[in-house]
Amino acid sequence: MKLHNRKPDMENLYKVLRREEPSRPTLFELFLNLPLYERLAGRKLVNKKADGDLPDEEAALENLKLVVDAYAAAGYDYAPTYGSSLLFETKQQEKKSTISLNKGFVITDEESYEKYRWPLPSNYDYSRLEKISPDLPEGMKLMLMMPCGVLENVIALTGYDNLCLLLYDNPELAEAIFNRVGESLLKYCEIALNYDTVGLLMSNDDWGFKHQTFLSPADMRKYVFPWHKKYVALAHERKTPAVLHSCGYANDIMDDIIDNMGFDGKHSFEDAIMPVEDAYERWHDRIAILGGIDINFIIKSSEEEIASRCRAMLKRSEGRGAYALGTGNSVPEFIPQDHFIALLRTALEY
Repeated sequence: MKLHNRKPDMENLYKVLRREEPSRPTLFELFLNLPLYERLAGRKLVNKKADGDLPDEEAALENLKLVVDAYAAAGYDYAPTYGSSLLFETKQQEKKSTISLNKGFVITDEESYEKYRWPLPSNYDYSRLEKISPDLPEGMKLMLMMPCGVLENVIALTGYDNLCLLLYDNPELAEAIFNRVGESLLKYCEIALNYDTVGLLMSNDDWGFKHQTFLSPADMRKYVFPWHKKYVALAHERKTPAVLHSCGYANDIMDDIIDNMGFDGKHSFEDAIMPVEDAYERWHDRIAILGGIDINFIIKSSEEEIASRCRAMLKRSEGRGAYALGTGNSVPEFIPQDHFIALLRTALEY
């Protein structure tokens, strides 16, 4: 399902991240979903891993090829990917419509910290970042995603309530956990950013509830932000922009995001916290604003209403730049496909 005839051009996204006006409306999305990938790419994903005739990394490469084809067909200048299968193992949770922040944890004290099998980033296979090169359309690059960020992984390892208690009862252990996760993710980035196919770093790490950050701003500045500052610095050393995806309330830490960590763009906005229109007016001259068309709005509104809001947002940024159109978070399967495609068509036809 090809929606357009234009070619990918990363320079459009780079202009957005430099807070300039791109040569045409530019799209940005963290990720879509498998049925939508298949519809856009016009083919099914063959689950070769399940068939048992391909190892995990080759199955991951086949999946990435589908994502690349879908993103190109939809009009994006990049495609998202993980660099490898690196992850921090926890106890499996029962899959439901929501996930508890207090289940699945594996570290509770010094003994469990020492016994935990910490992943070594250098032991993982990053070859998909090289092997995908022949399948990348000219002008397209990859957006390197992290296997979740520092705070998300620490919460998964300790449990949210336990982490809050640990910060009070045993801050030394809490700091050790943050540092071990942070160091692993830094090594992951060091390896993956060496590949020429990578043109953007996505630091994806949810930081807040609707009305406050998960941890106090002071604790965020002590345990979380220093690591993200290192990721951004590393990306910039490699001449690669860095974007933050973080859900939840961030108003009190935007100065940290912009001035301290130095992110080029901020993604994930929600009408219930601050509509993207307001966020754009407040911060676009300091950081690129990405996406922001609220998920709930997209689900409940008509295609005409979605197109109208998207056109208004593109009109708002005309002559000022620093904006790429997309949803407020991502595109899960419960979003009606045609509602999301209305968003895409607005940018492609604007």
